[in-house]
Amino acid sequence: MNRAADRFEGLTVFLSVARHRSFRAAAAELGVTTGAVSQAIRALERRVGLPLFSRTTRHVGLTEAGERLHERLAPAAGEIGAALEALDELRGRPAGLLRLTVPRTAVPFVVEPVLPRFRRAYPDVAVEISVNDAFVDLAEAGFDAGVRLGDGLAQDMTAVRLTRDLRWLVVGAPAYFAAHGRPEEPEDLLAHTCIRYRFQSSALYRWEFVRDDREVAVHAPGALTVNDACLAVSLAREGLGLAYVFDLAVAEDLASGALATALERRAPTGPGFYLYFPARAQTQAKLRAFIDTALAVLMPEGG
Repeated sequence: MNRAADRFEGLTVFLSVARHRSFRAAAAELGVTTGAVSQAIRALERRVGLPLFSRTTRHVGLTEAGERLHERLAPAAGEIGAALEALDELRGRPAGLLRLTVPRTAVPFVVEPVLPRFRRAYPDVAVEISVNDAFVDLAEAGFDAGVRLGDGLAQDMTAVRLTRDLRWLVVGAPAYFAAHGRPEEPEDLLAHTCIRYRFQSSALYRWEFVRDDREVAVHAPGALTVNDACLAVSLAREGLGLAYVFDLAVAEDLASGALATALERRAPTGPGFYLYFPARAQTQAKLRAFIDTALAVLMPEGG
């Protein structure tokens, strides 16, 4: 092997270990043994003359040298991948692996309606979906695109609307309201049992309302705290407290009478779900195909 080729040896393995912070997970992703990954990293570290990872029995982290190398390599690897993906156009069909990060609440409204049609239309595109409510650095984690609510997207991302705006509601079981009454104003929630939501950042979500054209936020009290909005709805359905969720997530429960609303006149409206990605990523045929399919399924009349 010539020296030019040698310079790039092990970099794919390095990026995979850095992304997963795990030799075993990198090996699974690359389809090789853990030993082969360790050997490739040791060879790369010998070549650069510096340790790139700090290893303990429970943790794999990047050293300062590893951080610097990763900061430069990750964007370059994305550009190389995009360049290779662009060649798919010459073959006439999108191909490759499309990696998406999606919050659980978006799965029934984005993934489930779109994915069957997309796979039938583009069988040469493999799809990997990571269900994760946390905001993800797409480049660092190796994703092509993500789905999140529109009010939390970074300004340097390109965003494509996938759903209408969402209305945020307080919901509870009819039996709960029969036993405890309905709150009439946001402050009345302080006397109720609320099912709280905790972000992965550890912050508790404040319940937001609108009154006299002004925003009102309440730190909802309660003995139940979850980090999954779907679980919050399920617990509310069982009469264990009030939940604060967007309207699409409870439309069927409201229609069936399993849940009822409170404070509707104070309910705010916010941006719905968007597909987001770096501007350069939209040159990839596989991502453009997914965008076109998603818009055809979810926004057939242009929203």
